Amino acid sequence: MQTRRDILRHGSVGLLTLAAAPLLAQAQAQEGSVRRYRLIAQEASRRLLGEDRPETPLWAYNGMLPGPPLQARQGEILEVEVENRLPQPTTVHWHGIRLPLAMDGVPGLSQEPIAPGGRFTYRFTLPDAGTYWYHPHWASSEQVGRGLYGALVVAEATDYAGADREMVWVLSDLRLDAQARIVGGFSNPMDASHGGRLGNTALLNGELARSVALAAGERLRLRLLNTANARIFSLRFQEHNPWLVALDGHPVPPRRLADDEATLLGPGMRADLILDATGKPGERFAVNDIDQDGRGYRLLHLDYAAAAGSSRAGFGGPVRPLPPNPVAEPDLARAERLELSMAGGAMGQIAEASVHGHRMSLRDAFRQHGVAWTFNGQAMPSPERNGLAAQQGSHAGHGAPLFDLKLGRSYILAVRNDTAWPHPLHLHGHAFRLLSRNGRPEPARPFHDTVLIQPGENAELAFVADNPGDWMLHCHILEHQAAGMMAVVRVA
Repeated sequence: MQTRRDILRHGSVGLLTLAAAPLLAQAQAQEGSVRRYRLIAQEASRRLLGEDRPETPLWAYNGMLPGPPLQARQGEILEVEVENRLPQPTTVHWHGIRLPLAMDGVPGLSQEPIAPGGRFTYRFTLPDAGTYWYHPHWASSEQVGRGLYGALVVAEATDYAGADREMVWVLSDLRLDAQARIVGGFSNPMDASHGGRLGNTALLNGELARSVALAAGERLRLRLLNTANARIFSLRFQEHNPWLVALDGHPVPPRRLADDEATLLGPGMRADLILDATGKPGERFAVNDIDQDGRGYRLLHLDYAAAAGSSRAGFGGPVRPLPPNPVAEPDLARAERLELSMAGGAMGQIAEASVHGHRMSLRDAFRQHGVAWTFNGQAMPSPERNGLAAQQGSHAGHGAPLFDLKLGRSYILAVRNDTAWPHPLHLHGHAFRLLSRNGRPEPARPFHDTVLIQPGENAELAFVADNPGDWMLHCHILEHQAAGMMAVVRVA
């Protein structure tokens, strides 16, 4: 593993810090109760690299990096008024939430973008407990890359007693220059056609980190979110074997991670872990990450306090499963099979693409529309890149649906990654079961809303099309999305 000095000397990722999100009040929520928040998308600045370094100009919600942690309880109504003080339009997408289309925050499909100086109020019921997040869906590469993202934690309808306390770890990165300014050139041709915009400064909860304080003998719930544009995090906990209890907000049968097993999070993905603080008072352990180039670096330290703590959550014993969310179970025997081929990008094998129904060479598609990737040979340029006015119901820049699904029917989406790059595939408005990878059944068939498909890999995803509307399906490497790797899935 590289040392901190090595990392800083070579300009790689620095150490990260953690701030614990406050736990939701323990009082039971009444059905239909409303949680109200206000978000202001605005310019801000933070001193990210130390007191002796310049401040970094950002775009941030309420001036915070990440944005304020929104908390609610399953079954409650979330109401969020968003004010746009940015120099360009914006929206807010509620990543992973199964909500009505009009609240999904996709310009051209569900709403008009919020103009500079404008406001929009999102209001929807939270059907599922779990770890989610929010971010813009207009010029996503730039707006997320400048700091617009935040956590949304939905507590279980009945309090979960399986941990003594919980922490939210919002993982992200920024691309900074020597003066600590964010480097421009969002969705440039190199990033768009290769692995996306990788930052050179990794952050946890908006800060460079050194250590996290633990008390020996406590049991923690860690909510991990990857909000980066393109970075894939692969976390290993030195001499600790946490239990995996949820993926993308949805419970899985508790499973203890093996010594050499990492928690792998592509952009947009989340995982909930139960960590027993098994160290001794005064001891220190590393949490390491392996980046896309295979280089290891120390993310942070787990530092044990001088005195041991106590646990009421069954420290060292079996982990309590989380209650299931009310997601419809796909009928695999009657499910219709759909095929999705991912293609394009650097070292890709395609020579042409269909853009707005017109076939053209990939060279012309890239030059005219910024397109580098396709789904089933079709590419969808971003409306903002092409200067198209996104209006509700107009489908400006989105084109015809890639799939027309019948409401209430079950489907198996067979995905094939024919590119040289990984792609975290995200479906709006639904949750799907991951059935298999490369023909091998996936243990426990977990529910996801975002799944990482590796180069050359095949995967089968099963879901019930139970949420009517025109929904986005896209790669969550935001530069790939902007360069054509997105489509509309219609449920009617």
